[in-house]
Amino acid sequence: MANVGSDKPNIRQVASIAGVSHMTVSRVLNDHPNIKPETRRRVLEAIEELDYRPNLVARALATQRSQRIGVIVESAVAFGPISILRAVELAARTAGYSVTPIALHDGDALTPPDAVDSLLTQGVDAICVVAPRSSSIAALRRVALSVPLLVVKADADPAFLTVSIDQQQGTTLLVDHLVALGHRDILHISGPLDWLDARARERAFHARARSWGIRERPIVVGDWSADFAYDFARGITRLPEYTAVFAANDDTAIGLIHGLRERGFDVPGEISVAGFDDVPLARHFLPPLTTVRQDFQALGVAVVEMLRAAIEQREIPSFTRIPTELVVRESSARPRERS
Repeated sequence: MANVGSDKPNIRQVASIAGVSHMTVSRVLNDHPNIKPETRRRVLEAIEELDYRPNLVARALATQRSQRIGVIVESAVAFGPISILRAVELAARTAGYSVTPIALHDGDALTPPDAVDSLLTQGVDAICVVAPRSSSIAALRRVALSVPLLVVKADADPAFLTVSIDQQQGTTLLVDHLVALGHRDILHISGPLDWLDARARERAFHARARSWGIRERPIVVGDWSADFAYDFARGITRLPEYTAVFAANDDTAIGLIHGLRERGFDVPGEISVAGFDDVPLARHFLPPLTTVRQDFQALGVAVVEMLRAAIEQREIPSFTRIPTELVVRESSARPRERS
């Protein structure tokens, strides 16, 4: 390691190792566009070698920015929203930003506009809203904003910056998998339809089922919870006509499997079950769960990159959707012949 002394490395030491001026180092740190790739590489290597950490207070004074991003999270105890928050925090830290989160809970008097006002009084440079309900979007449209605001939502929106994981692609991959196995009658247990991700998955499910010409049966509207799906399955008194179930998330899928097995139904022998999320325990369910993996880390990077571009008045990155991945495990299988 080059930094063998007790003092913290400074910008001039970085410049010396990289063979550039300290102003060039500053421009690299602030993502100045007119830096040659080779120069940028040398500076970044010198920063890594010295384990240099820029003085964020000094940078804030120089740029008139706080280097902070506010994040409003609805249902912060749920797997998806909390995973996105963690990913944004990690990506922000890597980019030299801190994160100020505000969690909104059911029954809470704090509204999305209240949360925006609170973050603005704390001097954040930008705001990200995670896992919003449609009612939250409507409320945010009435807020006067002085900083960039990004919403993590499935569809583009002319009022906000948007980044999302591709819900349509994930749902399509899952339906295609079940159809390829031979299923022609699939039930969808959705999340609450005022949640934008739940609505996006429900729409994508019907569109793909229609394109395959398979039976379109009414969906069952759930609440994201294992308990709801467990109770639903416990109410099934005979083997249903549908041979597979697409659950809106993994919690719903595991509750469903639990209830089906208690009623004496074989999963996947008589009914295949698939989820959405790929929670860490999905591969340890009995049976291990077929599901859709969401790349929350890539989403966090995309959120921070887009907000930084907006803060620095650079060209906004064109990407808005992060690809998904189908993970096939034992909970889905070819349907058995039924007598």
